[in-house]
Amino acid sequence: MKTLLLAFTALSGLALATGSASAQIKVGFVTSLSGPGASIGTLYDQGMKAAYAYKSKVGDEDIDLIQLDDGSDPSTATQDARKLIEQEHVDILIGTATAPSTNAMMAVANELHVPFIAVSPVNVQPPATGRLWGVAMPQTPALMVKVIADKMKADGIKTAGYIGFSDAWGDLVYNGAKAAEADGDPTITTNERYARTDTSVTAQALKVLTTKPDAVLIGGSATQAALPIIQLHKLGYKGPFYGTPAMLNADFVRVGGKDVEGVEVSAGPVIVTSQLPDDHFSKTIGTQFHEVFQKVNGKDANDGFSGYSFDGWLVFLNAAEKALKTAKPGTPEFREALLDGIYDTKDLAGVHSIYNFTPKSAYGVDARSLVVVKLEEGKWVYQP
Repeated sequence: MKTLLLAFTALSGLALATGSASAQIKVGFVTSLSGPGASIGTLYDQGMKAAYAYKSKVGDEDIDLIQLDDGSDPSTATQDARKLIEQEHVDILIGTATAPSTNAMMAVANELHVPFIAVSPVNVQPPATGRLWGVAMPQTPALMVKVIADKMKADGIKTAGYIGFSDAWGDLVYNGAKAAEADGDPTITTNERYARTDTSVTAQALKVLTTKPDAVLIGGSATQAALPIIQLHKLGYKGPFYGTPAMLNADFVRVGGKDVEGVEVSAGPVIVTSQLPDDHFSKTIGTQFHEVFQKVNGKDANDGFSGYSFDGWLVFLNAAEKALKTAKPGTPEFREALLDGIYDTKDLAGVHSIYNFTPKSAYGVDARSLVVVKLEEGKWVYQP
């Protein structure tokens, strides 16, 4: 586990150094730079680099960004969160790349009363006592699935087989699909699961095929989301595939190749910024995001994950401006004020959504935060 201190200056643009910070506002960022979640975690990392380059001060206060790798492991994510709070004395936490590790960080934030901005899709549950100390940036899994389920219905799909991860993310997608089914969307015929580290899903794919579904809904993410699609094609399946923003990843496209051509997924609008109409809420800020991302990462952002880091940073900046009016960084009062500022977020336009948080809702998004895109010749194409 390596601690990285991200420090940017106006002249150099981006520099990385280890050590403690000297500025007053401290942000602890955790992502997965190793382990099975690394293909997504590196995207969150790149998004955070862009966010820091976009703005690294609040008023006259510099921001120190301290980053840790959780190795895609929930227990390490817990340790990272505690280290950032108890040793680095951060004012706020942001992270991480997988749902199980994000839930682990949320538990620490609730226990130690430090604001937490989740950048991975999770099912946020209020604690048994006290207030919830975190919010989730991504569109809710239920909304992600509902939007694509509605598209399936519009495409004439009556039944859909389901195959997804055997973890919290797989549960969230399946539960969302069943909720959509109850609302009149396609009937889900299977509930097949596989681990993120599995190399074969033949048995699961065969069970999906036995139900003869009109389509297949994938509840995986990144590279591993391609595995069941490839296997189903090998077994002769000819129908369409659908999925969620978790599949908006260059490695998914690379590994899946021609097998994943034509897959349709719900997506944050940032994935097709240049294809959006000029009056879309995400057009201006999304364009700025792509420009700064290109500058600091040397390539364009062709995923949805990096945008969650960027939007999380926007929410933090907005809350910090308010918090600095009443408290000083490094104090419990500032942490409390930051949380209040986050929950007071109103109509904040990001690259994914227009955000509105309240103490009763840890999700600040609505249906405006999603579009449908289709993979055509290796590119995601906006489906109006």
